[in-house]
Amino acid sequence: MNYSIIRNILGHVIRFEGIFMTIPILIAFLYREPSGMYFALCALGCILAGTLMVRKEVCNKSFFAKEGFVSVSLCWIVMSLIGALPFILSGAIPSFTDALFEIVSGFTTTGASILRDVESLPKCILFWRSFSHWIGGMGVLVFILAVLPLSGNSQIYLISAESPGPRFGKLVPKLQKTAFVLYAIYFGMTVIEVLLLLLGGMSLFDSLCTSFGTAGTGGFGIYNDSAGSYSPYLQNVITVFMVMFGVNFNFYFLILIRQFRNAFKMEEVRWYLIIFALATILITANLTITYGDLGYHLHHTAFQVASIMTTTGFSTVNFNDWPNFARTIMILLMFIGACAGSTGGGIKVSRFLIYLKTLRKELSVMIHPRSVKIIQSDGKAIEHETVRSVNIFLIAYILIYAISVLLVSFDNFDMVTNFTAIAATINNIGPGLELVGPASNFSIFSDFSKYVLVFDMLAGRLEIFPMLILFAPGTWKK
Repeated sequence: MNYSIIRNILGHVIRFEGIFMTIPILIAFLYREPSGMYFALCALGCILAGTLMVRKEVCNKSFFAKEGFVSVSLCWIVMSLIGALPFILSGAIPSFTDALFEIVSGFTTTGASILRDVESLPKCILFWRSFSHWIGGMGVLVFILAVLPLSGNSQIYLISAESPGPRFGKLVPKLQKTAFVLYAIYFGMTVIEVLLLLLGGMSLFDSLCTSFGTAGTGGFGIYNDSAGSYSPYLQNVITVFMVMFGVNFNFYFLILIRQFRNAFKMEEVRWYLIIFALATILITANLTITYGDLGYHLHHTAFQVASIMTTTGFSTVNFNDWPNFARTIMILLMFIGACAGSTGGGIKVSRFLIYLKTLRKELSVMIHPRSVKIIQSDGKAIEHETVRSVNIFLIAYILIYAISVLLVSFDNFDMVTNFTAIAATINNIGPGLELVGPASNFSIFSDFSKYVLVFDMLAGRLEIFPMLILFAPGTWKK
């Protein structure tokens, strides 16, 4: 294990987190809030500590996949521990466990909260919660690669470990340029959403916080009813952008370079939109037959389907009160998730397509043993290594899910609450059903269960393996 280069990467992350913390200081100054002092202390400490860690010479520049996974997981853990400090020091969330849960939920773009009254929080704290979504959405290490070139193999291993989905591909020949392109698209789409929300009469502060939550597909609301009090226009804007941020960013890059045919040939994007449309139609039909008022239910169903499928977690209505058919579809969407290469969570549409194609291939081989079948995506053969890693991911996912449900069951809540609480955290969604539904929160769980859920949020955001590798004894051998 190359500890010196991991220390160097951690130093960069800590220093940039300190720089990010200067923005809530400005918010506190504008709204004359004393809580800004705690952000200033944390920012100064991070910048100093990070600079010292970076300045120390790296003895060995060799960097492999193991260092990539460990660096990413440690960076996210350290980033969360530091990010929780302003909550604790300001007294907004005095409990260390609750503060850690809240900020991990923010950075992993989960949106699950332990807070019962967010409207009572200072503006700078609300901003930091929402801004953590934007930081974590595309990935802090992707940001660092975009602005700070690192040496050799470290780039590919870091960006592969942090980027969601079964595969990572370069958009342009140089990885630093790829990271820059990703963040440019991410930033541009965020700015467009802010402007459209401003046109709808939303304040600049609310527009920024809402856009951060939408862009990172996080879903921390700055009002107790999440997005329920917003006008239909504002809700429609948020719906559209939730769907857009759930799309593979390669699609937008191909559009920008005018390769429209290749963009619209992306199979995962097509199926993502088909699943969204189909779920919206089925739930709307179910609600309309049950309660009437087609227009009302179409509007709110589209919002909630977009919110859950992209794992954003905003809500306009309490879908926990919907009929069982509609709620079942919502649970299925929690697992499907968004596209690979997006800011959304879940298992990802691309993985489900590979699972279905693998199943079809095996059935075909059983019927025609001598036939040779190749699994393809977008007209290209999928490598056996990709299929293998996708299958192993599912095994690890199911194992962690089962153990997590077992561990939180010690709190003696009902099975639906436990099952959807794990689904909401490991898939980085936010709300579940029953006691963790949109009208409730996660404060009901014991500290032990909250740490289980914190692990699940980190494992879900980092695609399981970077967190699991920390527990492998061979990882820490030199």
